[in-house]
Amino acid sequence: MYQPHITVIGQQLWSRLCDLAPVRVRPARSMLLRQGDPGTHVILLASGSTLVTLTGPNGERTLLAVRGAGELLGELAVLDAQPRTSSVIAAETCRVHIIPAAGFLAFVEQHDLLAPLLRHAIARVREADAVRLELATAPVPTRLAAALGRLVSAASTAASELSVRLTQAELSQMIGASRNAVGAAIKPWREQGWIATEAGGGLLIRDIASIQAHAHSKT
Repeated sequence: MYQPHITVIGQQLWSRLCDLAPVRVRPARSMLLRQGDPGTHVILLASGSTLVTLTGPNGERTLLAVRGAGELLGELAVLDAQPRTSSVIAAETCRVHIIPAAGFLAFVEQHDLLAPLLRHAIARVREADAVRLELATAPVPTRLAAALGRLVSAASTAASELSVRLTQAELSQMIGASRNAVGAAIKPWREQGWIATEAGGGLLIRDIASIQAHAHSKT
């Protein structure tokens, strides 16, 4: 089962890694890491949730994963000195620590973390492959419900309602569906009160369990 970095590294080392840089606040929808950029730093996600996306040759975006608090972001580009293979976008307000590459690499070497980090990276690749299979084969409501479920699981709040600062157009692009198809999937959920649209263009998720159950009942 997939585990966050804080579990892999351990709370004590995670806290020491956080101490290498001050906490910073990044607003919802901000770009935290950009695909193709060099690996100059890693990000420790102290709170909030993020979307990991892949941009295709024609500008289309695909959602690969959702990451929550206790995660390292962008560490692979630092470990192998290659350009970033995906982008990371804040799904909500995030508190982060930005660690320069040199400091991170020294920390990894000092505490013999390379092997566990690489094993963790392999688990991430397998997770991303499962998401790609889902996007290729599952109906739109199932894909959308799964994406919303990952957002709820990764969210920094345990409140009964979660505001998702993404438009229907952005959601449709990230799950590989048309905007009309996403709108059609959301319509019965909104009628049941499980989800609501916000004035700013986002979604308010009120009952993810019912959304997922309804989506799977239609497959």
